[in-house]
Amino acid sequence: MKKLLIAFVIVCSLLIASFMMFRESLDRFNPFIEQEHVYVEIDNEPTDDDGRYKYSLRGYNVAGDSKRVTFTTSVRLEKGTYLKVWAKGAYTESWESIDEEELPSGVNF
Repeated sequence: MKKLLIAFVIVCSLLIASFMMFRESLDRFNPFIEQEHVYVEIDNEPTDDDGRYKYSLRGYNVAGDSKRVTFTTSVRLEKGTYLKVWAKGAYTESWESIDEEELPSGVNF
């Protein structure tokens, strides 16, 4: 009985760890998560991701709800640049640079 309990705890731990590690891939194909635009401002330095620049930023959707997005680029983006990120949960599909005037009224940095 004790061995069964230990095995159960190990299996549960592995499942939870795999969901956390592959959250981006799971969100990409999850039909219950809707895609939305998240507006972000580049306010920190990127980290190196095998020759690419990785940004992890806090942004806001049109309703003004705070969201965390992570994405990589092949170019370094300047601080103060505003982006419109097409995101679905933890998965980021694309991004585009926008002017400050294009930010929705519910988005405040």
